[in-house]
Amino acid sequence: MTEKERLIVGISGASGVIYGIRLLELLYDLPVETHLVMTRPAELVLATESDLAPKDVRALADVTHPIGNMGAVISSGSFRTMGMVAAPCSMKSLAEIATGMGSTLLARAADVTLKERRRLVLMVRETPLHSGHLRNMLNVSHMGAVIAPPVPAFYAKPESLEQMVDHTLGRILDLFGLESGTVRRWGEDESETGSHMDQNAEAAPVKLGEKTGT
Repeated sequence: MTEKERLIVGISGASGVIYGIRLLELLYDLPVETHLVMTRPAELVLATESDLAPKDVRALADVTHPIGNMGAVISSGSFRTMGMVAAPCSMKSLAEIATGMGSTLLARAADVTLKERRRLVLMVRETPLHSGHLRNMLNVSHMGAVIAPPVPAFYAKPESLEQMVDHTLGRILDLFGLESGTVRRWGEDESETGSHMDQNAEAAPVKLGEKTGT
């Protein structure tokens, strides 16, 4: 056994590359050895959505693997990990995972994670969704993956985009039993969640078109 648990982080070519970057930053201070694999489309998105270069993102990981290296350790089930997160997960990568087509190291690593019955979390990033997307999500869910779209939690009352991202990623890390310190948990801080209010009290109905004081 290694001193640290290992977690694979895949970054594919969907919008939302910040999720993968910030996930690596949050994991940096945790007792986790990160293994990063980025697709080439992800590098193109990185240039559009971030000021970072691919080498800057790779520097955040403990180990990086070229997307075309099908002989990398993360392509083998004998290489033990706690699982994998695809952040974000494009519809192309989702389709490859759903059909078992390991044409890239990211898809192969995800397939290995599933066959070894380890946790695979896919932060799918697309909208609207057609029936093909939905079928692929259903297929990977049946195979054991967790579909976790990066949906903001407004009950946490985020004051910035960074807080929204951090809360979402904190909930992703919850799935692996990792505490990031970025989640505002419902009911655990009464002053922030409003749980001090009478839970049986009914809120006054708001009529359509009625101003709410803002």
